Amino acid sequence: MEARYAALRRATEEVAAVDAHAHNLVELGSAFPFLRCFSEAEGDALALAPHSLSFKRSLRDIAGLYNCEASLEKVEEFRRAEGLKSISSKCFQAANISAILIDDGITFDKMLDLESHKAFAPVVGRVLRIERLAETIINDESFSGSSWTLDSFTESYVAKLKSVSNQIVALKSIAAYRSGLEINPNVSKTDAEDGLRKELTGPRPFRITNKNLIDYLFACSLEIAVSFNLPVQIHTGFGDKDLDLRKCNPLHLRAVLEDERFAKCQLVLLHASYPFSKEASYLASVYSQVYLDFGLAIPKLSLHGMTSSVKELLELAPIKKVMFSTDGYAFPETYYLGAKRARDVVYRVLAAACEDGDLSILEAIEAVEDIFRTNALHLYKLNVANGSINHGTTIAGDSVSLSSVEENVLFVRIIWIDASGQHRCRVVPAGRFYEVTRNKGVGLTFAVMGMTSFCDGPADGTNLTGVGEIRLVPDMPTLLRLPWSTCEEMVMADMQIRPGEAWEYCPRNALRKVTKVLLDEFNVTMMAGFENEFFLRRKLVSDGVEQWVPYDNTNYCSTSAFDGASSILQEIYSSLKASDIVVEQLHAEAGKGQFEIALKYILCTLAADKLIYARETIKSVARKHGLLATFLPKPDLNDIGSGSHVHLSLWENDQNVFMGSSKDNFHGMSKTGEQFLAGVYYHLSSILAFTAPHPNSYDRIQPNTWSGAYLCWGKENREAPLRTACPPGVPLDLVSNFEIKSFDACANPHLGLAAIIAAGIDGLRRGLKLPEPIESNPADYASKLQRLPQNLQESVESLSADKVLHELIGDKLVTAAIAIRKAEIDHYAKNPGAFNDLIHLY
Repeated sequence: MEARYAALRRATEEVAAVDAHAHNLVELGSAFPFLRCFSEAEGDALALAPHSLSFKRSLRDIAGLYNCEASLEKVEEFRRAEGLKSISSKCFQAANISAILIDDGITFDKMLDLESHKAFAPVVGRVLRIERLAETIINDESFSGSSWTLDSFTESYVAKLKSVSNQIVALKSIAAYRSGLEINPNVSKTDAEDGLRKELTGPRPFRITNKNLIDYLFACSLEIAVSFNLPVQIHTGFGDKDLDLRKCNPLHLRAVLEDERFAKCQLVLLHASYPFSKEASYLASVYSQVYLDFGLAIPKLSLHGMTSSVKELLELAPIKKVMFSTDGYAFPETYYLGAKRARDVVYRVLAAACEDGDLSILEAIEAVEDIFRTNALHLYKLNVANGSINHGTTIAGDSVSLSSVEENVLFVRIIWIDASGQHRCRVVPAGRFYEVTRNKGVGLTFAVMGMTSFCDGPADGTNLTGVGEIRLVPDMPTLLRLPWSTCEEMVMADMQIRPGEAWEYCPRNALRKVTKVLLDEFNVTMMAGFENEFFLRRKLVSDGVEQWVPYDNTNYCSTSAFDGASSILQEIYSSLKASDIVVEQLHAEAGKGQFEIALKYILCTLAADKLIYARETIKSVARKHGLLATFLPKPDLNDIGSGSHVHLSLWENDQNVFMGSSKDNFHGMSKTGEQFLAGVYYHLSSILAFTAPHPNSYDRIQPNTWSGAYLCWGKENREAPLRTACPPGVPLDLVSNFEIKSFDACANPHLGLAAIIAAGIDGLRRGLKLPEPIESNPADYASKLQRLPQNLQESVESLSADKVLHELIGDKLVTAAIAIRKAEIDHYAKNPGAFNDLIHLY
């Protein structure tokens, strides 16, 4: 087997590794015992370390490097004779480490400072331990006064963290050592204040142990990490005897992982989470923000233990998320042992994967590069080739080092969607953005949420005018580089009336608000997956008259249509992928020049943001090819229309609770699912004012066009406005989600989803029930079924009388939306030719 995998073996031996988690070295005269090089034990337990498998193997490895007798006494004698500089050079050269990321939050006797380590590796980065920072602040004599409060502590902590944010590559938490990983990310300020008060009454210097204070500190730090785009390393699994191993299972982190505030915070689970490696692998496979690091497990376990642990990490986790580190500390030999054994173990695991047929040899070689180097370079923003760390746009306090910002990025687009569904943006030069705007936002008139599709001025009745200003505040986790531009970024924005206080008219906040009600009252979240239907048109100039004509004249799912637009669709797909927007399907639709791109379902708040980015991408790539992409519901009254159908499901923890079971089943739905869908059913006429919000929307919603014209629901009935779905893999007697057909791209997706959730909440609160499903074309029952609103006026009237949607979404926002709809009804009735210009707006 060795001969067959010689190239793989060579790759593992030669790759210049990035050591993504380690600690400071100590002088040879340190009181920290060299025997700790081999074990996490202390005291009497440490005396038995020489009788462990890892000790015997590791001692032989070190003796082989030093060319001395394999005994502890001879190795220690060699160390004293050679000196720290010599043995460190030997160890680091043999380890072939190109960068070290050091957590200096653990104190050793006679510990070397960070700068000293640059003699052994070209690049040295600092990882800041958050508990140590907090303890440093509280242990300060000035913090002992009775006037200190949680707010003043938080202010000091945040200020200190910001002041060093451009000097670090990551944060780290050792909450596992203190109170465990079952962290409450929503701990109240009252409880945290009480925890701080208890800590302040204890002896000094002290070690934070109060769970409420630790949980508060953890959540506060994650918020900062998100804003500064810093990964957070988390101790998981085994370590020294201070921790309670039962509380170190990374599955306890689920509340943090499910918190929307931290969805973009990259969390690195350290130490292979041993003995919870399988659990860590699962988390990395289902949570995009979870990464894995196997330092400490290698080399501290037996060979079988190390191999099993890495195998378990790779059972589910993407290779792009698994990283090497030595967890080296105090002694340069720990770095050497970690690197030597990691290379051997990774080779064994990947060779076995090749034998099993999981990987080709070339794929295994690529995995070596990813695990030992590339993954860490990307995650921690390292530039090892230039011997530097890319702090780029990292903030320090309220200012920023702009040396590299405007070399790479010229502009940042701050994006919002108004109540008429139009995409709008303010553009800020990158230097200004990272220095000021990212924290303080930009000013915007109240009038922006009262504008219509035909006039950039507030509609009568919105109660919004040019008097008054909000802050358009960037939501930094949504920041991304424009895939179709090399020098621009874009970011979604929240509307705030003052820093930290949401404006009542903010669509993103409206969705967050109803999502919170759904979670607080029913412990349920909603997932959403959108289908994007759009027309591609090309410009035709005839006799001086400009027209936008269909890109082609092909039929539904036509192969020739896909061939003709293949290069455009490929570029769109690649751009979406680069933006972390997952495409599940794409095909030609039934209209002339019409296509559909279906997106993966995700948490509804994220789905709305990604839908907006997807439309921006599609339109921009089309424009690059000289084409126009329009999402207008009915650009041609003689052709099929475009929808933005959305598939929705309800989840409690990791369980789809929309789906029925053997004990709880109504046409494949659970009781929760039926009641939620019943709420949507009974409020659907009002919901349409948000999901089909333009007069043009109702030209699409017609019988026999798969758009849902009658008030009904059905299982796999594409003529029903509400369709329960049973995709492949779901038992035939069950359904996994429901689809709303009457949703189009004139809708602000945040408001559309907020209206749906509000209706579903009402269904759950009142225990509403659905009527029997319609199993055939609803048009066949036209005399018995209620027709959904046939025009925008009817849906507006329904919304005006809907107290539930007014209450849950917010009366002021609903009132403004109604006024905008009425203005558009009046304008387009008087100016029917104005419809022609809408292809450029939607």
